[in-house]
Amino acid sequence: MKKLLLALLIVMMVVGSGFAQTKVYKIGVSMPSATHGWMANANWWAQRAEKDWEGRDKNVQIELKFSGTVTQQVSDIEDLLVKKVDALVVFPHDTSVTSIVEKAYNAGVYVVVLDRGVSKEGIYDIYITNDDEAYTRKGMEWLAGQMGYKGNLLLITGAPSPIDTIRTGTIKEVVKKYPNIKLLDVQPGDWNKQKSLSVMENYLQKYKQVDAVYTADDDMMLGAMQAYKESGRKDIKFFLGGGTLKSVIKEIMDDSNPLVKADVTYSPSVIATSISYAVIGVKGEKLNPFTYQVRALPRRVILPSELVTKANAKDFYVPEAPF
Repeated sequence: MKKLLLALLIVMMVVGSGFAQTKVYKIGVSMPSATHGWMANANWWAQRAEKDWEGRDKNVQIELKFSGTVTQQVSDIEDLLVKKVDALVVFPHDTSVTSIVEKAYNAGVYVVVLDRGVSKEGIYDIYITNDDEAYTRKGMEWLAGQMGYKGNLLLITGAPSPIDTIRTGTIKEVVKKYPNIKLLDVQPGDWNKQKSLSVMENYLQKYKQVDAVYTADDDMMLGAMQAYKESGRKDIKFFLGGGTLKSVIKEIMDDSNPLVKADVTYSPSVIATSISYAVIGVKGEKLNPFTYQVRALPRRVILPSELVTKANAKDFYVPEAPF
């Protein structure tokens, strides 16, 4: 009898194991919609990461949400929480999403925040960003050298956010090293081509001699450069953006634009990296068995920035990217 019961128990265990469900990890991703070229590339990288991960692991489900406003983004995140995502990746419109991110984190969701960040520490598992300090330091040092460490400089900044504060502060810090460079003005372009065009039009009316323009963003640079070309003026010698838009890198590769000779990497693939960290982190895996990480992934990840010139531009050209 005991042997029969034991046999039945073994059979039940074997049969039961056939019905055991493998954990499916639901990853929610919330980010701004493609309002400009860099963000369009970031959207593309998010879709690529979704396709790659779901193709690689049938137990990973990724839902992407692209929002046009911060209000919509908060609503999108609420919807993802209702759907009980295991992990949440948030590329904020701005720090207004802090409360909903905190709600997700306190509910036990694995949270990855990137780029523009949140206004409160300790409400995420990982924060990932490109290196804003190195990004603008390398850019401004290159531009200062091209100017011969003298002349008039105009700056167009992004939208108010932690990363823009770092960028602007770093640029000003570098400029202070060179007393013969005069920073004429600083106005926000909100990472928007059309607004930067308008800012540049006002600059050109106000300042009669300008040697260089630094926007730290390729979309804003293209807007500013358009205003300059339409003005008919010939005084500006250098424009510098950043973010490696395909069209800008192609011009640097071909040496086809005398006003644009360099760029700095600020890869939109940061969103794909963030999605990967969310998947690996929520599953409790290591990045790589040879990294010798015993317990956890890093809490803060800073991706490097590199100066792009004609000598290495081909290494950063992504022809399949939309912009």
